[in-house]
Amino acid sequence: MNKKRTSPDVTSLASRTLRDPSASEIARSLAASCLSQSGTSNQTGADLETKASAVLQSKKYSKDTQTLAASVLAQSNRKR
Repeated sequence: MNKKRTSPDVTSLASRTLRDPSASEIARSLAASCLSQSGTSNQTGADLETKASAVLQSKKYSKDTQTLAASVLAQSNRKR
């Protein structure tokens, strides 16, 4: 089990992202995952791990979206 949790700064970023009507679908998905892992033992699902990895490998996403992706991956299942 992964014991990592979403940091308060990333939790705040995720909350702002979900309230932003112009946020992309992938940013919203990553933000929702970060919030679901804040203060819980929830782990990132395999599908979202793949999406987060693609975000980090692409230059087209904003710094905020990449921050969310990095947090999601940091809380992924290490056995996958």
